[in-house]
Amino acid sequence: MVLFRASALMLLAAANGAAAQADDEIVTDRPDFVESSNVVGKGRVQLETSVAVERNRDAQFKERTLASPTLLRFGISDNLELRIETDGRLVYRLDDRALGTRQTERGYADTALGIKWHVQDEQGAMPSLGVLLHADLDSGSAAFRGHGVRPSLRVAAEWELPDEFALGVMPGIASDTDEDGKRYTSAIFGIVLGKSWTPRWRTFVEVSAPHIARVRHGGTQASVDVGTAYLLSKRCQIDTAFSRGLNDRTADFSWTVGFSIKL
Repeated sequence: MVLFRASALMLLAAANGAAAQADDEIVTDRPDFVESSNVVGKGRVQLETSVAVERNRDAQFKERTLASPTLLRFGISDNLELRIETDGRLVYRLDDRALGTRQTERGYADTALGIKWHVQDEQGAMPSLGVLLHADLDSGSAAFRGHGVRPSLRVAAEWELPDEFALGVMPGIASDTDEDGKRYTSAIFGIVLGKSWTPRWRTFVEVSAPHIARVRHGGTQASVDVGTAYLLSKRCQIDTAFSRGLNDRTADFSWTVGFSIKL
């Protein structure tokens, strides 16, 4: 929370000088899982925030999680940005239908600090490339806190295709710690196909796998996602997305609605 209060002050300070900045269009890392290869630009600040609902159920239990995923991006050069990311406020509810009981946990998610480097623009068959290095910190409430520092590395590659289509691919790797304090490595992968229908409106479909690991480390989590984004102005976007889990290790479905602004 201290980080986000400080970030909010930086956001307000940046707003005072926003009129002097170049009139460039917002490009967000949401609502799809695959990140954009672009950065926000030198001296720019971008806020991407949302509300997300996740539901899962089996024969006995029903789970529901309400979150407020938020990403703050600070441009320190034309090719580099700093990032602060969190799932924000969390409310988790577990219903045991066999016993007729309900358990509710409330708190805050861990915060991640990161950096994104825009390596190159698209050139012929070579994609636009971005590299993201993040570290999730065990900074959240006790009920939602992870174990230690969990670094991750992702590479975002994007191609512009004919007829206003775009293809994005994002492989990655992450290091985590299990409940016994032992380190393990997991993989990350996502592929997205987007379509711009007008200069303001785009849609996408993707397959995302944020966690690919052995069964003893949680197994593979994967979903198919669809969504849309609409530009209210060149620097203001609203969006929504729906995800359907592809196996029993992934939530049955999730839904998000978001708002993003660039200053």
